[in-house]
Amino acid sequence: MRVSSKGDYACRALLSLALHDDAAGPTSVRDIAERTAIPQPYLEQILLALKGAGLVRSKRGVGGGYVLARTPAEIRISEILSAVDGPISLGDFGEPHQDGACNHEGQCVLLAIWKTAGEHMRQLLEGFTLQSVADAARGTSPWPDTLVTPPLVEPLRS
Repeated sequence: MRVSSKGDYACRALLSLALHDDAAGPTSVRDIAERTAIPQPYLEQILLALKGAGLVRSKRGVGGGYVLARTPAEIRISEILSAVDGPISLGDFGEPHQDGACNHEGQCVLLAIWKTAGEHMRQLLEGFTLQSVADAARGTSPWPDTLVTPPLVEPLRS
């Protein structure tokens, strides 16, 4: 899986809202764009998608802008990415045949591996909330790379 620029920007925008959750009211798109270095027109599109997914709320007019729709502890990184990029997977390869019924040169075994790898990626991303990322950014909790689990199997030796 590759996180798109849109997915990265969506995470950065919501992280900015989480880091500034003590603000008195909504945060303008302009302020989010300035803090995150995301082009404002693109950010507006992303925020609309996040609003449609129920991750942010907006207020129009003077003093308007965006706020998180839920607490940072209730918003998972996987939700943010899915809101702008669709389901988390390694690709759309279809379902493998089951129990050795594959008659395509073992392709079904590879399909099962891609499906399992995508599921592991989704589970990993579900393990991070905006709160956990904000805490790491503030230096009050460990960086995410220290929390990643070791490989499932030992690497091959030459």
